[in-house]
Amino acid sequence: MADLQRIVDDVAARLGRPLLLEDRTQRVVAYSEQSGAMDDIRRDSILRRHTTPEVRAWLRAAGIHDATHPLRTPGAPHLGLLPRVCLPVRHGGALLGFLWFIDADPAMTDPDVAVAAATAPALALALFHESLATGLASHRELEAVTGLLLGEHDAARQLIEAGAFPQGQPVTVLVVRPVDAEPDEQLRLALEQGLLTVRRRLGGHHPLHLVRYDHGVLLVSSTSPSVVAGELHAALAVPVMVGIGRPRPALTEAAGSYGEALHAAETAARVPGVGPTAEWARLGLYRLLTGLPDRELHPGLERLLGDEQHLPLLETLEIYLDLAGSAVATSRALRLHRTSLYYRLQRVEELAATDLKDGGERLALHLGLKLARLSGRYRPRA
Repeated sequence: MADLQRIVDDVAARLGRPLLLEDRTQRVVAYSEQSGAMDDIRRDSILRRHTTPEVRAWLRAAGIHDATHPLRTPGAPHLGLLPRVCLPVRHGGALLGFLWFIDADPAMTDPDVAVAAATAPALALALFHESLATGLASHRELEAVTGLLLGEHDAARQLIEAGAFPQGQPVTVLVVRPVDAEPDEQLRLALEQGLLTVRRRLGGHHPLHLVRYDHGVLLVSSTSPSVVAGELHAALAVPVMVGIGRPRPALTEAAGSYGEALHAAETAARVPGVGPTAEWARLGLYRLLTGLPDRELHPGLERLLGDEQHLPLLETLEIYLDLAGSAVATSRALRLHRTSLYYRLQRVEELAATDLKDGGERLALHLGLKLARLSGRYRPRA
């Protein structure tokens, strides 16, 4: 409810005009401070939290339930009703509510209507989130899920007691991380909309979700994580990497699955060939590396990483080590003449003060490159 009230107050302040938000049954959900033109219908709606059957029938006949764009409804003097501008609030085509402005003293301009209409997606997400919060107010669910991912056991109890998640069911956490996108309000809304769409489709599996600064989180029970990952890719309007943590036997242990899912999504974003969906349990070497610091790399590798002009050498070295030190396979993969390849490898040995014939050196360099990928210090070109 806090999000809805914040949006309503913000729109009213920007337009300098009072407004009222109803759900699809025309029950009052939120309203701004009322000033200016006011009729008995608006006053009674606020006091009683709903409109009369006669007014609802009049407005239905005006087409509000079928509208997909802003609609001006005529006044009805016999009902004490002034003209209004109605903005239908929809999510995925489903009608969730109505945003109302009194269209008198003075009437709304088309630019004002456009400004109000631009807030409809945010209102739709907030209303839809409210409808999904079973037994919990939306902001309380948000607080509980946030606490759950921090390892607070009381948050799990709160969600279970409210009926938002079944007791005794396992939980798996998925993390959605946008690809090459700077975190902003538009990205947050895209994540929220996609996660809510998937929640609606998975209603029987008691999903929960949370949108954080630069990623989204989905918690599910008793369903295939790979199927859910496919749903997320399909529902989100932006390219994403999806990380999947291992299932945990109880909701109280969700934080562990979340940490794994977050690392898996980050690995998918930084390591070619892993994404767009990465399961923690199948990350192999990268699962071992995620817990290691990148401050203790091979000294020679540190020197190469410290100078951007050495990036081609690092790329060559990584492919060479990935291909088990095969010069033939590396030349073919890079489309590079063998002589040029040997020159690059010799330069690596000189600059890194290493010997690529030494198995221990090759292992230290190889692991160091993969660790530098995970930390973001090494970013090879596409």
